This record gives sequence, C-alpha cells and structure tokens, in this order.
Amino acid sequence: MASNWATSVSARVASYRREWLPRDIIAGLSVAAVALPIGMAYAQIAGFPPEVGIYAAIFPPLAYALVGTSRQLIVNPDSACCAILAATLAPLAAPGTERYGDLAVVLALMVGVLCIVGGVARLGVIANFLSRPILTGYMNGIALSIIAGQLEPLLGFTTEARGFFRKLFEIGSRIGETHVPTVTLGAALFVLLFVLKRVAPRIPGPLVASVVGIVAVSTLGLGAMGVALVGALPAGLPVPRLPDVAISDLGTLLFGAGGMAILAYCSMIPTVRGFAAKNGYVVDPNREFIALGACNLAAGLGQGFVVSGADSRTVVADAAGGKTQLTGIVAAVVMAIVLLFFTAPLASLPKAALAAIVMFAVLGLFDFASLNGYYRLARVEWFLSIVTTLGVLTIGLLPGIVLAVALAILKLLSLASFPHDAVLGLVRTATGTYATEEPEGQRVPGLLIYRWDASLLFFNADYFKERVRKVVAEAATPPRWLLLDAQSILVLDITGSQALEALREELAAKGTVLIVARAKGLFRVMLDRSGLAERIGREHLFATVHEGAAAFTSK
Repeated sequence: MASNWATSVSARVASYRREWLPRDIIAGLSVAAVALPIGMAYAQIAGFPPEVGIYAAIFPPLAYALVGTSRQLIVNPDSACCAILAATLAPLAAPGTERYGDLAVVLALMVGVLCIVGGVARLGVIANFLSRPILTGYMNGIALSIIAGQLEPLLGFTTEARGFFRKLFEIGSRIGETHVPTVTLGAALFVLLFVLKRVAPRIPGPLVASVVGIVAVSTLGLGAMGVALVGALPAGLPVPRLPDVAISDLGTLLFGAGGMAILAYCSMIPTVRGFAAKNGYVVDPNREFIALGACNLAAGLGQGFVVSGADSRTVVADAAGGKTQLTGIVAAVVMAIVLLFFTAPLASLPKAALAAIVMFAVLGLFDFASLNGYYRLARVEWFLSIVTTLGVLTIGLLPGIVLAVALAILKLLSLASFPHDAVLGLVRTATGTYATEEPEGQRVPGLLIYRWDASLLFFNADYFKERVRKVVAEAATPPRWLLLDAQSILVLDITGSQALEALREELAAKGTVLIVARAKGLFRVMLDRSGLAERIGREHLFATVHEGAAAFTSK
C-alpha cells in the first residue's frame, strides 16, 4: 500500500502542468478567505476558542493532498461533525477547558484510526448503506440543532436548557432579553451574506461579513455597547502535546468516534464523487476512507478536532479554477501566515458575525427540496426521513446516528422480506421466446411460471411459501408444473432450502411438479449441496425459462 501511495504521489507531481499554478494559487487564496472565518465559526459550534477552528482548517488539507484522490476536495471543519463532537464531549468536560481539548484530540485520533481501518478493510461501500432519505433526515436534524444553538450569540444572551425543543422554549420565554445592537448586527450580516450569495456568488461572503463586522465594531464602538467580541487570539501554531485522558473516558469516545467516522465519510463521499464526475476523473472510495483518516490524525496532532469534506470550501476551490490539491496547500499556508502575523484584527470580530456565518452556512444542510420529492415519490421514504429528523432533535445527535442506521437496516429487511414477485407469460417473436409479467405474455395451460425477485433466506422463506400457495390457488387451471424462474434468487440459505423442499413436497402431493430455470451462483451451489437438486430432478433444472416451457409443451 505504501508503494502504491508513493507511486500515486509521484505520478501526480510528474503530471502537474505549469499553466495550472496560477489557477491553484488563486483558488487557494479564495478558499483561505472562506475557510478562515468558517473555521472560527464552526469552532464555536464545537465548544472551542476560535483559534482551534483555524488549527483544524490548516493541517487536514496538507494530509489530504498527500493521500486523497480528489483534485478539488477541501477537508476542513464540518458543521455536522462539530455538533456531534460537542454532544459527545459535553457529558465529559466543560467546553473551552484543557480537558475538553484533550478529549477532542483523542476523539480525532480515534476517528482517524477507524477511517484508516475502514479503508484498508475496503469498507468504502458503507457510503451506500445509509439511504439518501435517511441521511437527508439526519442532516436536517443537525441543521435545526445548530441553528437553535446559534440563536443565543445572535440574540445576545445564553440559556441553560439542553435539547432542541427545550432550548427553543427557553429562548422564546426570554426573548425580551434580546440585546438589540447584537441582533441588529447579526441580522444585517446575515442579509449581507444572502445578498452576496445571490448577486455575487464568487465573492467570499464569510470573509466580507467578517471584515464588515470588524469595521462596524471599530467605527461604531459596538464593543462598548455590550456586543460580544472574539477577543485576543494566541498568535502562532499549536504545540503538540500528549493529551491527558482517563481510561474510563475511552468507551464514550469510541462510541462517538464510530458514529462520527461513518457520518464524516458518508457526507464526504458524495462531494468527492460529484466533483470527480464534473471534472472527468475517477476516485477510489476506499482510498478516500484512508485519506479521511489521515486528515483526522493530522487534525488531532495539530490540537484541532474532527474534520470532514467541506462542501462550501470545495465549491469555492472548484469555482475559482482549482485544478489540483495544491489549492488546499496554498489555503493552509495562507491561514498559517494569518495565524502567525495577523491575529490582532480578529480580536474585534463580533461573535454575532460568526453566528450569522454559521446559520447561513447551515441553511445549506437543510434539504427541503428533497423532502418534497420524497413526499411525492415515496411516502414511506419521506416518513423515515422525518422520523430520523425528529430522532436527532429529541434523543440527540449520537443516538440519532444509531436510529438512522437502525432505520436503514429495517428498510433493507423490509424490502428483502416482502419482495416483488410475478406470474409470467410467454411472448414469441421472430428471434425467440421470452418470459414477461406484462399483459401481452401468454399463459400456457397447466404451466405456471413464477418469478421471485430476491434471495431466498430465513426471514422471507415463509412469505415465499405463502405467495406460491396463493398464485397456485389463483391459477385459472390447476398447474401440472410450477416453473420457478430463479434468475433473481442470488442466495439460498439453509432455511430457504428447507422451505423450497417443503414446498416441493406440498406441490407434489397435489400433483404439481416443481421445476427450476436459470439457477445460478450461490443459489445453485446450495441446491447441489443440500441434495435438493437431486430431489427436484436434474431433468427438471433448465438453463432458461423457454427451455422449461418447451419441455412442458413436449410432454
């Protein structure tokens, strides 16, 4: 694997074109302009001082440039991961304390290791496990949770309540305590971000909002009016140190790390694939899992927190013409320079500006259009999405991951337990005969052709027998042969084979012969191993439905 990585890096360096350099530099400056204020804002979600968000924005892009396969992806602080991180660490330590930072470092390292293990084990397919409606519901719940949390700095007071609905209730009951200068500034900056997004999307809105906020504080004396400011930031890069974490904390951290690794990867990989398709190249999902792990290791070693693929910054990189991961390297270097030499102006940045930036960015997480589509196309999918959102808002972000996974498994089992099936007819053409469930298919008297569109396993074996009994009972004439089209039955387990044998005996007692067509793969293997192929009779196993029907006709 190390040799493959070295070969990949060498190939990318060798294939780099000189004309790409100006574009990558410009794109890197654009990404830094957006990533710097967003990193500070997202640190607020996670419960850290603003400079920690900058740490988490500097080191991961450097790691991704060495390991990742996407040319445009920017790995940075992510709002969803920040929200889950805060939920994971809140029971263990107070936000902003040294212990809180140590726990966050260990959590990032754990996520890094889990992602690398997942990539080495070729678990990149996990991105396909959570259905899009369930993932949409989960992200919608996170978006609403973050927005509720940002109402406090936007309104200028703090609450004690935890949980989405309790927090909203307390905020509503204390709305009279709103600090007018703070909410006025925050609302104005939010409107500014909205206008820039609509009128001039290429302009880095978060940077403009931050600069306007600093200027407003300096010229209008908003700090003296009680508007909360970020305050002095420590200049310089973080110094790595060993985190002080108790062994008793590791179980809670590991549970949170597992959920965050799944969420970070599942939210990152669609972005990776989307920009790869847009720019005409191919990515490796398992290598991306490993790259995400390397980025989180870098974040942890750099005294940051868990990171993932950052949609907004990736969009900026691509829109600015970025061609390679040199874009991320340039952005990281620029942010490091700011952290080393230009922290003084950031002290006057109002926290309301960060709240406005977070709320505007998080609105992009809420996917109402998809919800509307689910409602029109599949009410069950819409219901699962809504339940997932309510689960996140009521039982919390971490249990919400468990709920999302449980719903995905439940949906999968439901589809597999009650699959589609059909009684087929034959259509004869000049080129041959084929079976179809469409009305033009002709039924052969005495021959019932039945297709089961799923594997035959322990959880659907009884339903299979029930369906066969029903189609036999509903046949126009009692069938002499039941031809099972097994093309879609990819797997047959022991319970399934026993159900098939019981059905064969039951049909035989009624004078109906069971025959099988298009048996293949593990289904055919189990037929042979169980002896069921012999009991059915080799002469009753056919390569195609047409051959089985022809054999019946000839008799």
